[in-house]
Amino acid sequence: MKKILILIAFLPLIGLAQSPLLDSTQMPNAVFFLPPPPDTASAAFQYDRAQYRWGMEQRNNPVRLAIAVNDAIWSIDNICKIYSVVLGIEISAQNTPAIYRMLTLGLLTTDQAGKLPKNHYMRTRPYVFFNEPTIYPNDEAWLRTNGSYPSGHTILGWSAALLLTELAPDMADTILARGYIYGQSRVIAGYHWQSDVDAARLVASAAVARLHADKRFLKLMKKARREYKRLTK
Repeated sequence: MKKILILIAFLPLIGLAQSPLLDSTQMPNAVFFLPPPPDTASAAFQYDRAQYRWGMEQRNNPVRLAIAVNDAIWSIDNICKIYSVVLGIEISAQNTPAIYRMLTLGLLTTDQAGKLPKNHYMRTRPYVFFNEPTIYPNDEAWLRTNGSYPSGHTILGWSAALLLTELAPDMADTILARGYIYGQSRVIAGYHWQSDVDAARLVASAAVARLHADKRFLKLMKKARREYKRLTK
């Protein structure tokens, strides 16, 4: 009976950890502030094609290929592992609960900003367009039915970089460099056009700005800063 009561007491926390602070209708709508994806007859699309070929060339570098494969794993825990290397601190629910909670709820929320434009444009992904394999076949089947513009992975990675830059401004250059690499991994993987990735960085920036108008998030960030300072004294 005691165990059941303890579980019930923690249910609100479990639910909150899995829910965004704002839904897609409360986030900036990229359909209104970004141009549509490039037309296939445009010069911009020719650049997309050139960058796709660049991505294919990058696969010949085993180190860069390994990074891109790891970056293809869509999960907040994977993002935490990636940026743990950059910060030199293990970001986890056990080791850094305040930072982990801020990042988890923050990223679940910024992710909402990609839903409306993705559904609106339903852009064909490059691996489907060229009928060629990606470097991460696990996602190929289901992402055929998911819009390419803007890149959801890039929204995740760039949002994380922005939030962690605010947390650790002394490491901004390194954090943002890793965030940029994360987005370019999507081009190398074959899942996104360069214009998808570029647009996603703008969407992520707008989403993070909107996040900072939410009092609940500001409280989370304040606690995360306090924890980071304590860990890096």
